[in-house]
Amino acid sequence: MVSQGKKSTQPADPEVLQATQHHLRQNLQLWGTAGISGEEVLRVYSSEAQHLEELIGRTLSLGESNSALLLAPRGTGKSALVDGVLGQLKDRGVLGQGLVVRLSGLLHTDDLQALKEITRQLRLEEAAAKKVFRSFAENLSFLLESLRGGSKETAKPAIFLLDEFDLFCHHRNQTLLYNLFDAAQSAQAPICVLGLSCRLDVLELLEKRVKSRFSHRQIHLQASGDFTTHYLHTFKTLLHLPHSFPFKDFAHVWNEDVESLAGDDVVLDVLRRQHTTTRDVRVLKSLLVMCLAQLDEGNTRLTPQMFSRAEALVTQDARTNTVRGLSALQLCLVIAMKHLAEVYDGEPFNFEMVYREYCKFSLKSSMQSFEKPVVFKAFDQLMGLELVRPVDQTCRVQREYELVQMMMTPGQVGEVLSQMPSLPTDLQRWASMGLVA
Repeated sequence: MVSQGKKSTQPADPEVLQATQHHLRQNLQLWGTAGISGEEVLRVYSSEAQHLEELIGRTLSLGESNSALLLAPRGTGKSALVDGVLGQLKDRGVLGQGLVVRLSGLLHTDDLQALKEITRQLRLEEAAAKKVFRSFAENLSFLLESLRGGSKETAKPAIFLLDEFDLFCHHRNQTLLYNLFDAAQSAQAPICVLGLSCRLDVLELLEKRVKSRFSHRQIHLQASGDFTTHYLHTFKTLLHLPHSFPFKDFAHVWNEDVESLAGDDVVLDVLRRQHTTTRDVRVLKSLLVMCLAQLDEGNTRLTPQMFSRAEALVTQDARTNTVRGLSALQLCLVIAMKHLAEVYDGEPFNFEMVYREYCKFSLKSSMQSFEKPVVFKAFDQLMGLELVRPVDQTCRVQREYELVQMMMTPGQVGEVLSQMPSLPTDLQRWASMGLVA
């Protein structure tokens, strides 16, 4: 395929451009992380959706208690699938008075926080405030007992969704997991405990007593990883303007451009590199957002050059950006460490070695020199930025003699310094040379 030539871009009505960007950004937000819409995720994972629907449905309609794990790599569509199943149950009236409690291992970092969130989502703060609980289990039992409402007919079923389930396994004694699984197994209340995790070995993280309460029911999703039928299709669908778009002529031209871009060599190379690095559609969305941000009244059509620029922003190294924002003194230390890493072939060094090289440079440089405490403060800041890290954090020595290692290769440092036009001449010369004699 041949890369498409430069297109003529005519100034567009600001209203058209604003409507286009608004619709596409909304489209990028509404689609799930698997790169498929809420409706399509149910079609792609039809058998898994049916399994989940039966599992949750029995809790909602029959009062059964169940537990299960939904396991798949990141960006596969676990959350989208669960939301789609719950949406279907709600549309059919099965969800009814059922309650959905959502917990995240990233947000609720200990069992007490998780318990407070469960109380809040069940709207039982006032009832719980009037009680004094002797244990975590007693507190959770009270919350679940409140759902029963006195009889099976009046009981309110609850669906517990534990996102990042593997992080809950690191809580002390796994008290929350034990009590939830125990409640599901003993049918204390009609609940369904569903854990979502990207770790396929998450069962190995469970303590023996917790594992004994779990039903061992697992649902696996297979990642849709084919480039042409999935990734490229997702790319085109995310950028597609629908028939309902108010500016019909513009939408027609725009959709033709998207089809053309999907066959462009430059764009395909960018997409293939992204697909090879990660199949997480969230990265693709970030790329497309950066492309859309380059549109203006003079450039209303996407071009391959926009994708190249967006890729450079998406793939840039965080430490490289950090180096660009360092002070002159910190850059001196980075260059000194670069030379030490080259001379000693990546072996660890300490602050005293770096300071010795800095002193040699400052004697022959016209730049301002600093006292040792100031230089050490700058070195300590580099450690805080994780450009430098200790080799052994358990070793008890004076900070000045602690062995450290630079987290960038000398080649990476040299490359980023060569791209800094504002770098002082003395530092440019020192960076391109070796250690100061």
